[in-house]
Amino acid sequence: MVGSSWEDVRKQARILENDIDVKLVAFSKLGVSSGTSGLNSETMPLINSEDMFDTMSMELQQLLSKLSQINDKMADIAPSGTATMHTIKRHREILMDYQQEFDRTSARVSARREREELLGGGMGGGAPSVGLSRRDQYGKEAAHLHSSHILVDEQINIAMEAREHLTSQRQAFKRMQTRFNDIANRFPMLNSLIYRINARKRRDSLIIGVVVAVCTFLLLLYAFH
Repeated sequence: MVGSSWEDVRKQARILENDIDVKLVAFSKLGVSSGTSGLNSETMPLINSEDMFDTMSMELQQLLSKLSQINDKMADIAPSGTATMHTIKRHREILMDYQQEFDRTSARVSARREREELLGGGMGGGAPSVGLSRRDQYGKEAAHLHSSHILVDEQINIAMEAREHLTSQRQAFKRMQTRFNDIANRFPMLNSLIYRINARKRRDSLIIGVVVAVCTFLLLLYAFH
């Protein structure tokens, strides 16, 4: 029973070590990529590599703590022997290496974040802070949407007012045309007078056109001679 428990716990340790090793590689890569998100919180997505890094950091801390507990349990139930002691020592060394790698990556990202916060705080003109929480960013997005809705409503109101104004003008012109028609029907002489005025205008325009054409022709003859 003791040997069986020892093998089971050792198998759990190996599985957990493999899992931590894979996650540490991804954790290190994510720590590098999270530094390229920039300092502009306006263009930074609400779910980005910073959030993924923090989530993976918590997960790795839990896995490392669990592996430490398994190593302690393995030491408690280990059968006597030099090979067993060497195995326990090797598992503890692996845990120490993983913990150091995790601490180095976490320290590097923490230093980078502090540097970005200092740079962001030194910017003039009210530059947005890179340290905004998710709640603050959701609030900003909601405020932007609300402002957009207000702007769209204002444009719709302006369009409706312009439509009503054009409709009112069209009705006013229609009423004026109706009045002119009524006046023309009531006083037939006005139709004759308007016709004569239009005919005289056309005749004057024709005369002016002929004069211009003759003058142009004479100028062309003079230019060629």
